Amino acid sequence: MADFVNTKMYELGTKKSTIRTIFEFGRKRASEVGEENIYDFSLGNPNVPAPDFIKNAIIDTVNEMDPVALHGYTIAPGDPVARDTIAGSLNKRFGTHFAGKNLFMTAGAAAAITITFKALAEEGDSFIAFAPYFPEYKCFVESVGARLDVVPARCEDFQIDFDSFEKIISKSTKAVIVNSPNNPSGVIYSEETINTLTDMLREKEKEYGHPIFLISDEPYREIAYDGIKVPYLTKYYDNTIVCYSYSKSFSLPGERIGYIVVPDEAADFEKVYGAIAGAGRVLTHVNAPSLFQRVVARCADFPSDISTYEKNGKLLYNGLIEAGFTCVKPQGAFYLFPRALEEDDAKFCEQAKQFDLLLVPGKDFGCPGYFRAAYCIKTETIERSLPIFKKLAALY
Repeated sequence: MADFVNTKMYELGTKKSTIRTIFEFGRKRASEVGEENIYDFSLGNPNVPAPDFIKNAIIDTVNEMDPVALHGYTIAPGDPVARDTIAGSLNKRFGTHFAGKNLFMTAGAAAAITITFKALAEEGDSFIAFAPYFPEYKCFVESVGARLDVVPARCEDFQIDFDSFEKIISKSTKAVIVNSPNNPSGVIYSEETINTLTDMLREKEKEYGHPIFLISDEPYREIAYDGIKVPYLTKYYDNTIVCYSYSKSFSLPGERIGYIVVPDEAADFEKVYGAIAGAGRVLTHVNAPSLFQRVVARCADFPSDISTYEKNGKLLYNGLIEAGFTCVKPQGAFYLFPRALEEDDAKFCEQAKQFDLLLVPGKDFGCPGYFRAAYCIKTETIERSLPIFKKLAALY
């Protein structure tokens, strides 16, 4: 007798991600030994509160709008005023020329990415990611019937290994995924890297005779340090689709609000945008949260406060280097991705658990031999963890 549920969905629902498993272990240990004795670097959950301008925008929106309209459905692509406002903000910041029609509001970045994959994928298609990469890409891509091909990491700087990319890209490649600032490495792809990548994609489009899309996954765009600019990819490559979330920039991960940008220059704009709307429909994306569409539109021109993350990143990076770890210095996001002190990164992270130091193995990001530490936690926790990292390093 055939199984009466979808086996793949059952596996996804019952086998938690490594990150979530470590996080849940940390919650259990905190109840046993006290929160102050747990050094949990597992989860990329912002510890900086949402800024006051978000609270004020919520209050003003609730007070000023008709509640029936505010809490009712918007049209599927999103509230027209919110889309126009956000498009205008992007144009001011990046010199683009978007209109509301180029935006599709989504329930965060996960919805934006999954809708985009679904809109583009046909049977036999492949999507390319560059290691280290966000682990959920694999199940998102496979859920729409495509496959994920991974380009191995260039570990000296975590820019793109173009020799490996040249070997992996093929006629079946539908899209290439770029995540910059990167989770888990904290690296920002340089303009040189982006120019090389987009030149190669244009050559491959001519060779294969079909568009190859560049999907820019940008939840960390605003979290960039030392004045480093994050290239806005629609200005470098016509067939770019941008997936954005306010989860990290405004500390709103639980509110699930973001958007997709499809520029006019994309191959057959109307067809691509229509496919995104169709993918949203079959993925039950009736509309993004109505209240928060209006809230983020009111706040579109406000800057993100990244000072805590910048302070935490420098503190942890310097502390780990002093303890003997090797690590590429983060340029953005809120993660460090150091080399583990033994070849087996999973074993190394298990070893760290004896000190209640919770780290995520690099193999989950397609980069074995490394580990991820999310520093979006309290600064004092990082300060107290540094002697613990030295104790861990002393074992090796």
